Amino acid sequence: MSIIEAIILGIIQGLTEFLPISSTGHLTVAGKLMGLISEEHPEQWTSFIAVIQLGTLLAILIYFWNDLWKITIDFFNDNLLKRKSFSNQTANSKMGWYIIIGSIPVVIIGLGFKDIIEGALTKNLYVIGSSLIVLGIILAFAEKIGKFKKELKDIKWYDAVIVGFAQSLALIPGSSRSGTTLTAGIFLGFKRETAARFSFLLSVPAILGSGLLQLYEALEYIDSSGIITLTVATIASAISGYLTIGFLLKFLKSNSTIVFVIYRIAIGAAIIFMVYNGLINP
Repeated sequence: MSIIEAIILGIIQGLTEFLPISSTGHLTVAGKLMGLISEEHPEQWTSFIAVIQLGTLLAILIYFWNDLWKITIDFFNDNLLKRKSFSNQTANSKMGWYIIIGSIPVVIIGLGFKDIIEGALTKNLYVIGSSLIVLGIILAFAEKIGKFKKELKDIKWYDAVIVGFAQSLALIPGSSRSGTTLTAGIFLGFKRETAARFSFLLSVPAILGSGLLQLYEALEYIDSSGIITLTVATIASAISGYLTIGFLLKFLKSNSTIVFVIYRIAIGAAIIFMVYNGLINP
């Protein structure tokens, strides 16, 4: 992998991690077009994707630094120092619990189906194209019936569980972590921006856990040149990711997600068309 390819992949990761259009799907298509995915060792590509996600994690940590700091401090104070009952805890401390509760499903499912997730099937472009289309249609349905009234202060534990299970669906390539969680939030009646904000906060443990685990497992595949390209791709994903977070939150204040629905269906259909006609290997 060249430096230019690493920069391109990093930018794609940063842009598509936070837009509801699937980072894994876009990266896999780009990787296949560039001839970077080994059919014999698909786990190498999975490791690469997971590691450069740490760049988008950095983008979240920087963008939401004040929120995350307050959540951490209040959670520590209310649960370890003062030991308050849940009902008497601050909104920030409760948000800490919601992030923990919402992260449990993806941990269980991610570890339970780890071999399948890292296997060749999840790199299949038919799977990715179909996921893009199906989840796009579900997002459109959510837009149609969503109430768009609830804010962060209205989140309950069961909301966190439901959004957490939706996040685990992002283990299916082409579905999109931000897409599944945003869709779940809209179904639950949250404002689009609120659903996106909670989606970003909830993604911190999942991205951190998968990124560090895959970084450890990827060490055997990384040589000195690999470290350089991984670093470049990760930095590129951090910069583009930070810019994308700000864009999306501002966009969702006054716009629907229909533009992403149209894009998902169009790009999903294009991928299936190209594979079916032999323009790209599945």
